[in-house]
Amino acid sequence: MVHEAGSEAALTSSPAVVISPWRFLLADRAVRFASGLLLLLAAIAVLGPLVLSYAPDQPIWEDAMRGPSLAHWLGSDAIGRDMLARVIAGTGVSLLIGFGAGLLALAIGIVLGGIAGYVGGWADEWLMRINDLLLSLPLLLVAILLMSFAEPSLWWLMALIGGFGSLDAARLLRIEARRLRHADFLLAAELQGLKRVQILRIHLLPNLLPVAMTALGAVVPQAILVESFLAFLGLSPTERIGSLGTLLSEGVQDLQWAPWTLLGPAVALALILIGFGLLGDALRSRLRELTGAAI
Repeated sequence: MVHEAGSEAALTSSPAVVISPWRFLLADRAVRFASGLLLLLAAIAVLGPLVLSYAPDQPIWEDAMRGPSLAHWLGSDAIGRDMLARVIAGTGVSLLIGFGAGLLALAIGIVLGGIAGYVGGWADEWLMRINDLLLSLPLLLVAILLMSFAEPSLWWLMALIGGFGSLDAARLLRIEARRLRHADFLLAAELQGLKRVQILRIHLLPNLLPVAMTALGAVVPQAILVESFLAFLGLSPTERIGSLGTLLSEGVQDLQWAPWTLLGPAVALALILIGFGLLGDALRSRLRELTGAAI
């Protein structure tokens, strides 16, 4: 795995070349293709609004329910809003929800999993038992209950899904931390007199990041799907610019008269899920080769 330069020098004077796990992962074509697809979608979501002629929330009543044309490439909705602008903006909102939840899950999971796997003993036992207890709760049911009784909020939804996602991430990262805790570079750090907190922060947690990427690839699409499901139930956060889930919910209502209002967001959501699905499978495959452990 990734070693600190100082630890590497202290560990060995062998001329063997240490290959960076990041370079190893990116050497795979499937990883590069899926990453490129997701980066392209993210770039379109960020840069698209800067070049489009219409704002996603700008109604043009005389263009209501217009099919795809040169003026509106993906048609317009019931009040004349341009569907291309709405799909691009909705992609940005959905990716924001997904990555916000994913990064939160990563931050919590890597700390809890790293501590449980490296420290072991009663800390490992208690943390994993609490983790298993929380994992037994159904995410969708909890999300529906909370969104029903509380005012739906984009940040609250990200926190909820990220918190649940951190449970799976912590369990996965605990396994890798247990594998690494007897590694030579960690033993060398202990012999140098470093405290456990320093070893965790400087040596162990950075070496968990490649494995943590598989957890990120699972939490992001899960967050987007949960938000889409809540949108169909009318429990999605009511933001000025809707997510892809909101657009799909509206498109289903107008499907009989304007099927193009469903097609655009459906294709965008499918591309996001395909991208993360391919990325997750490719990362797991490469990490098995890198670590020799089941990921």
